[in-house]
Amino acid sequence: MLHRLPRAGKMGEWRRLRAAVLGLVLSAGAYYCYCLWRRAAGRGRRRGAPRVPPSVMEEIPPSSHSMDADALQKLIHLLKATDDPLIQEQALIALSNSAAFSVNQEIIRNLGGLSVIGGMLLDCAPAVKEKALNALNNLSMNIKNQEEIQVYIMQVCKNIESAPLDSDLQLAGLRLLTNMSVTNAYHYKMINKIPCFLHLLSEGSERTQIQVLKVLVNLSANPATRRHFLKAQVPSLLSFFDNCINRDILLRALVFAANLKKNVNNEDGITTEDEYSEDSVFSMLCRDSAAFAQKLASLLHHPDTDVKEQVVRILTQ
Repeated sequence: MLHRLPRAGKMGEWRRLRAAVLGLVLSAGAYYCYCLWRRAAGRGRRRGAPRVPPSVMEEIPPSSHSMDADALQKLIHLLKATDDPLIQEQALIALSNSAAFSVNQEIIRNLGGLSVIGGMLLDCAPAVKEKALNALNNLSMNIKNQEEIQVYIMQVCKNIESAPLDSDLQLAGLRLLTNMSVTNAYHYKMINKIPCFLHLLSEGSERTQIQVLKVLVNLSANPATRRHFLKAQVPSLLSFFDNCINRDILLRALVFAANLKKNVNNEDGITTEDEYSEDSVFSMLCRDSAAFAQKLASLLHHPDTDVKEQVVRILTQ
């Protein structure tokens, strides 16, 4: 990543902030939190204070697991005390690094940090929202944390939908939804955004496609989402079942299709084909589709064993 050099007039401040970051390495985060806290307080008193150089943000080391509860509490209080986006980003990066360790996930929850971080998803700058989503993503590895984070799922979906295509903000939101959709508990909060996810699958880059497919695979495993998927229209869907497609995309697309086909076959009621349009997911994958059958036959010769296993799974259901 390119770092922007500080202006000459800000060199003294930049050096002081570098010392604060170094303090995080040397003293398990306490000194760093203190410096950020003082700087946030100072910004509240002095109008027009110079900004923190962006290069400092990237220098926060991944050793934040050694922070104690007092240092974490200072970071959480800092987020409440400042509206400076660059300081918010720094604090969120430190919390995100810390939240990669299970012991800190509980400490941050017990300190009320989840609601503070979640609150950054609404009116903050896009870069701040992205850092908040990254922190919540790490924190969501804890099941008890998910019970609190789930209240922000609708806002996360809005951020994904409104973010620029393939942006870091969009990808951060999809990563969080991947964790939050591992179980069926919160699928009902995401179900109305299935058309948005399928749009990202069609229009996004490979990186976006892989991430959104992780969400789609989780959601499609739940029979309650079946009709929402089958009624959706994705004209480009069959293009994902080609031998030339990126293996990670192809494999997840096959798992997605296999999940849907299984749910259709296991349904107790009778599926009325007339309710689905010609370009619906149902017509492409579940109705007797010659085009899909041809693609599956070709994929039986794919060199990857996992790909072939998923093809067989679809054909034998």
